[in-house]
Amino acid sequence: MAGGFAKDGAVQDQIDATVADAIKRARDQLPRGESPSHCEDCGKEIPPARREAVPGVRLCVACQAERDAGAKTVSGYNRRGSKDSQLR
Repeated sequence: MAGGFAKDGAVQDQIDATVADAIKRARDQLPRGESPSHCEDCGKEIPPARREAVPGVRLCVACQAERDAGAKTVSGYNRRGSKDSQLR
């Protein structure tokens, strides 16, 4: 049940849009193309099994784990629209 000017199912539409945006952002960050034989950061050899499992990979497991640990998630939109969420 929607209130005010919102249509029925508006909250679920917002949730679906947020999930779809997150999936698109994650897919855009996936590597593409041919994998080099050595890591771009440390120069160590990338195992052939990793290159086959993740086509386009450019980092060894250790360097990728370090980079992932430093990455933070950013929400692009405030879809909730409540005053409480706008004050954060």
